[in-house]
Amino acid sequence: MIVEDEKRYHDLYTLMLEGTDYEIIQAYDGDDAFKRLEEKLPDLIILDMMLDMVTGDTFFLYLKGMPEYADIPIIILSNSSRRDYKNLNKVDPNLVFLNKKITKERLIKEIRAKIG
Repeated sequence: MIVEDEKRYHDLYTLMLEGTDYEIIQAYDGDDAFKRLEEKLPDLIILDMMLDMVTGDTFFLYLKGMPEYADIPIIILSNSSRRDYKNLNKVDPNLVFLNKKITKERLIKEIRAKIG
């Protein structure tokens, strides 16, 4: 699942994952992502921190607090500083936090490291 409100980044990540075996679930804000979760449980979530309505960190904390979602791996792609969100690693030590200016190869490598 890609949770990203900026269309250019959403489209970029979708394009990067074309040609892979990964099915992409589209979500354009936190509320949309909550609805999509009810429809289908993703294997992994690519999450932006600066979302409309529900911020990425709030969405992250909600997921990690719910038993049915707590084990979903999350890759945060953000232009924000990792230091601003360092406490999120206390909730999930396996959290991956990357800059939005990621390469296709690095994104796929990180996804494969999480879910194969």
